[in-house]
Amino acid sequence: MKSFLGRLVRLVGKLVMWFFILSIGSVVLFRWMPVLFTPLMIIRWVEYVADEKEEAQIRYNWVSIDDISASMQRAVIASEDQKFLEHNGFDLEAMQKAWEGNKKGKNVKGASTITQQTVKNVFLWPSRTYLRKGLEAYFTVLVELIWTKERILEVYLNVVEVGKGKYGVAIAARDFYQTEPAKLGQRQSAMIAAILPSPRRWNPTRPTPYIVGRQAWIMGQMRNLGPLPWLEK
Repeated sequence: MKSFLGRLVRLVGKLVMWFFILSIGSVVLFRWMPVLFTPLMIIRWVEYVADEKEEAQIRYNWVSIDDISASMQRAVIASEDQKFLEHNGFDLEAMQKAWEGNKKGKNVKGASTITQQTVKNVFLWPSRTYLRKGLEAYFTVLVELIWTKERILEVYLNVVEVGKGKYGVAIAARDFYQTEPAKLGQRQSAMIAAILPSPRRWNPTRPTPYIVGRQAWIMGQMRNLGPLPWLEK
């Protein structure tokens, strides 16, 4: 029995060691290397294959943040995480509001930061389990320690889902507006940002009154944002 427990402890120890090596190594690697694909892309592709009514495709094109307009960068910060430059990966005030709202039976959104969303897209899978949430917190700390804010935003803008089988603002710019991501204006950027909470449901070219309202709100918030340091260089 002692021999079995000893082997089990050693096995668990090795698994933990390799988890830390691989997780830290992958975060360091993606600090510099473009993300070629994400778990969400694979999950969605499998879903589309299983559903014969949907065309199985992945449309994705990585671009440098230097080739993404300032308006698009500001739009997603205004829409998704206005404290992006201030926090260390967690918006504690938003988390507290979400916790209190959930206790009252309300579905409060907006607690996930851009960093957390990036982590979920690049390293994890869509789920509400405690395991996923725990890993999300772990990777969020790592990413904030190793990446810059500019890099976090760059990865987010490239891997975010923007439609069925579509990922990244480069694809959104070309498919929805027949332009390059560097040329996206304020209204276009705000409209793309407006659909991100549910990109497979909403389409920038056929906006509902609700999405038009979100676009207007986002444009107003964009004007209130301070400067983005990497754009001031």
